[in-house]
Amino acid sequence: MSYGYLRDSIYELRVRRGRVQYRILYFFHGQRLAVLAHALTKEGQVPPADIERAIRRQDAFAQDPEKHSYAEDLQDGEDDRRTDDP
Repeated sequence: MSYGYLRDSIYELRVRRGRVQYRILYFFHGQRLAVLAHALTKEGQVPPADIERAIRRQDAFAQDPEKHSYAEDLQDGEDDRRTDDP
């Protein structure tokens, strides 16, 4: 697994599984939140069109984070902290 900065606040996480190289493009929102913007399988450099797609998604997220976030409704009495962490 490796990672690196691409451009315009977009980072890349690379993971190889067998013969497939997975690329996950992400950005940071604030200091504690990493947002996954795009994923692809690719050897070599990430195409500029895929980086542009991640930048557009970053801009959309910045405009309205609530709209672009998933939140699971908890039942009464449920705690959102994981209890099965090792």
